[in-house]
Amino acid sequence: MDKPFSQACENNKLPILNVLEAFFSDVTDVLEVGSGTGQHSVHFATHLAHLQWHCSDREVNHPGILQWHQEAALTNLHAPLTLDLNDPWPVETVNAIFTANTMHIISWPLVERFFQGVAKHLAPKGKLCIYGPFKYQGKFTSASNAEFDAFLKQQDANSAIRDFEAICQLAEQAGLSFVEDVQMPANNQLLLFKRQ
Repeated sequence: MDKPFSQACENNKLPILNVLEAFFSDVTDVLEVGSGTGQHSVHFATHLAHLQWHCSDREVNHPGILQWHQEAALTNLHAPLTLDLNDPWPVETVNAIFTANTMHIISWPLVERFFQGVAKHLAPKGKLCIYGPFKYQGKFTSASNAEFDAFLKQQDANSAIRDFEAICQLAEQAGLSFVEDVQMPANNQLLLFKRQ
């Protein structure tokens, strides 16, 4: 089996790391929801040696993630947990939660389920980091994002670029306060939240 590879992960891993270095400086363990290929986990665990990085995804993606992990052989990088947002989460509490390029892929009911999981499992003063494209006041930030949204909906009618305001509302309902919206390359954002 060929090791899975995402060009998007390769392109955005450094800009994301630059933010996580500061935001996760006081964090000891991170749960990554939707680890995908596993590329992000290897990059972040390599450069954030002070924290334990826990991957999670649906079981179908585990073999690819494990290929990246075996090659990296990092002691602070953990084998993927099975996490399907339709089911209970396989963790008790975590200091921080990171997710990249998930909100626009999963259905809106699953976005709501994600935040229910955050409410239940994120520790007091815990941190949440969400990477991806967003709309603001119902408007796309670029023509390419509008095209991407149309493409997503062709693939799956339940997929869509989400509204920043709607995500913030769900975060607030989950007991989090908004910290920062960091502009990223290729019309993406990194949304940072903290538990009260």
